[in-house]
Parts: sequence; structure tokens; C-alpha cells
Amino acid sequence: MIFHCKPNTFVGHVKVKVENLERSLAFYQEVIGFKILEQSKKSVTLTTDGKTSMLSIEQPENIIPKRSRTTGLYHFALLVPTRADLGKILKHFIQIGYPLQGASDHLVSEALYLADPDGNGIEIYSDRDPSTWVWNNDEVEMATLPLDAESLLKEGQADEWNGLPAGTVMGHIHLHVSELEKTEQFYIKGLGFKVVFRYGNQALFISTGNYHHHIGLNTWNGVGAPKPPSNSVGLESFHLILPNEEKRNNTVNQLKSIGASVTEENGSFVTIDPSGNRIYLKTT
Repeated sequence: MIFHCKPNTFVGHVKVKVENLERSLAFYQEVIGFKILEQSKKSVTLTTDGKTSMLSIEQPENIIPKRSRTTGLYHFALLVPTRADLGKILKHFIQIGYPLQGASDHLVSEALYLADPDGNGIEIYSDRDPSTWVWNNDEVEMATLPLDAESLLKEGQADEWNGLPAGTVMGHIHLHVSELEKTEQFYIKGLGFKVVFRYGNQALFISTGNYHHHIGLNTWNGVGAPKPPSNSVGLESFHLILPNEEKRNNTVNQLKSIGASVTEENGSFVTIDPSGNRIYLKTT
């Protein structure tokens, strides 16, 4: 997990809104394999190692179902430590009969796709060895090929599934955005990421430290897609973890220099991308 620690900037925590907290908690514990770190009447923070918060689910007042064709969450992606871990998870999904929305070989990684009971998208994946990734002119080769599920299941057959491994991290987040020009300026000139893959004029994949992507950005819900209502199911916010205070202060100044809004809330800096996605700038 060398790409999800200092000196890189990476996604550390995601918060999503759900319609029914009890139903969602059962899903995230029994189907995905999280453990509870903190719980209140309207929200739960989830962990894999018992100390690090990775995902929060909350049930706001007057919540409404997920709106289609808007900006916001496409999926958040959980990166498990090994291919065998991914194989165990696939076997678990088959055993409990939970439907997948997709399963792909992306050359740099292998991935399973599904959704929570409210339609919030989830990817669970394992990376191939970075030494096998192919780079051309600072862009990494990625594709969407059929997953070799038989091989994956064989690799994971030795041990029983026992929830998400403690070494799981929030590998990346993929967002629906309304357009790409201002979005690219915000994430590259403002937040300091680099473009590592372009999917035509439809999507950008960006990272720090030569990862295949810490953030994906697409216009697949339509150019000009509106923001969802603030009380709808979907993404509430996500955290970017920066290596130190100096880097965070520089990032805040870069954001302000391009006209992006940065506010301070309870000691945290918060910014909002051009499509309304809310981002906390953290150092831990």
C-alpha cells in the first residue's frame, strides 16, 4: 500500500448518505465485512483494523432516494492487500448470493463492482504489482477486460472469508462531474494531482506518486449534470490526506489562486469542486 501513505496525497475516508441506517449497517457488516468504530443514532463510522476510520454512513433528516443523472459518487473503491483476499471476497459474494454489477481486469488491478441497498456504488479491488504496470509518456495503460474469476477463486480458496482484511485501505474514489475542463484545473492546479490516464473526452484518472489513480472523474451522467439535492442519498464528502501542514497550506493557497472556495470548519479546511463534491483537506 505504498501509494496510500506519505508523501502521497490520497483519499482516506468517505462519507455517504443512506435512507435506512439499520439496513445499511447490516449490509456493510455482513456483506462487505466492516467493523463498527463509532456509532450514534444517525451515523456510524466503520473500520477494518479497529482504529482507522474508512467509511461513514449517515441517515440525515428528510432523506430522499438517490437521484439519477446528477453529479456525485460513481463509486468508492476498497483496496485489499492481496489477490487472495479478493478471491475470498468473491467466494463470499457467491456463497451469500449477493449480486455483482461487474467484474473486470483493468491491467493494473482486478476489481469487483456492486452497490449498497441505496445504490451507492462500491468497487473492491486488488492491485497488480506496480512493476508490471505499463507507462507511456506519463500515462498508465488501463483497460476493461473480463475478469478471470476461476483463477481468482482458486487463489482465495484456502481460507474462509472473515470480513475485510485489516490492511484494507480506501484505494480511490470515482466521481460523476458536470464537465472536465474546470474540473481538471481544480484537481490539477488546485489540489496538485497529475493526470495519469484519459478516457477520451469522457473521463480523467488522476493521482500522486505514480499510482494508477487516486481519483476518477467522469461525465457519464451527462455534460452539465446538476448537483443532487443536499438531502438525497449519495456522497456527503470525502477526505484527502496530505503529507503535512506545509503541503496543506500550499494546497489551500493554490485553490484560492484559481478562485476555488476554501473554508475552515472545526479546524479542518473544506473545499468544493466545480460539480459540488465536498472535500476535507486533512493531514491525518
